[in-house]
Amino acid sequence: MKFGILVSEGPYQHQASDSAYQFTKAALEKGHEIFRVFFYHDGVNNGTRLTVPPQDDRHIVNRWSELAKKYNLDLVLCIAAAQRRGMLDENEAKRQGKDANNIAPGFRISGLGQLVEAGIQSERLVVFGD
Repeated sequence: MKFGILVSEGPYQHQASDSAYQFTKAALEKGHEIFRVFFYHDGVNNGTRLTVPPQDDRHIVNRWSELAKKYNLDLVLCIAAAQRRGMLDENEAKRQGKDANNIAPGFRISGLGQLVEAGIQSERLVVFGD
């Protein structure tokens, strides 16, 4: 089955991030396809490379990045939600006149059209978050 995943909660604030990661990983290991993982609202905080959890805690951002690398996943951060939370990729940082970017490897920034496309192209769109 082909899934699209929507994550609307940040890491370390809500179970949704961990549940979305575990669901995505299990689906891929069982041979299912993940068309795209779209991060919306506070869910975009799953994609900041400046996250530094305590050493004895799970590193959710790194987990997503490693999963993206292993399975060539498309991890998309909503551009409007990301910018409101101070998250910029290299291109947006230049465009906005900022001197730094903070998007973790494996993630990219794009618009809501990517979420709509995930809903159209997938057999199921699974939502994690309130």
